[in-house]
Amino acid sequence: MSMTFDMYMHDVVKPMRDELTNIGVTELRTPESVDVAMSDRSGTMLLVFNSVCGCAAGQARPGVALALKHSVVPDRLYTVFAGQDKAATAQARSYIPNIRPSSPSMALFKDGALVHFVPRELIEDAHAEHIAKELTQAFDAHCR
Repeated sequence: MSMTFDMYMHDVVKPMRDELTNIGVTELRTPESVDVAMSDRSGTMLLVFNSVCGCAAGQARPGVALALKHSVVPDRLYTVFAGQDKAATAQARSYIPNIRPSSPSMALFKDGALVHFVPRELIEDAHAEHIAKELTQAFDAHCR
């Protein structure tokens, strides 16, 4: 890939990254940063697999933003960007080996164990409010 293309993609993707980082979600861009985040097995953690697709823009990211306004939220919030930070995304997916990779998607962990997963199939045809409800119900069940 050319440097010009990489710079173009950076400019195109930055607002999509910012939608989550601006609301307090920490971006993991390397496999090492994923391992550090996953090594803290205490409490709860939401891991969002971000994407450039329309359902990420229209449903997933807005749904996460709505869910994070809820009174009960995970202790830690992370995201990887599928298709952009490929090595970090692959490393994150290695922590949920029995789930078919999809993006966008969301994984909720409690004490290091996956307790809830929202795959792309549940995001594609849903409204942001539905995604938020799905997440807040999981937060209520696992993050108290």
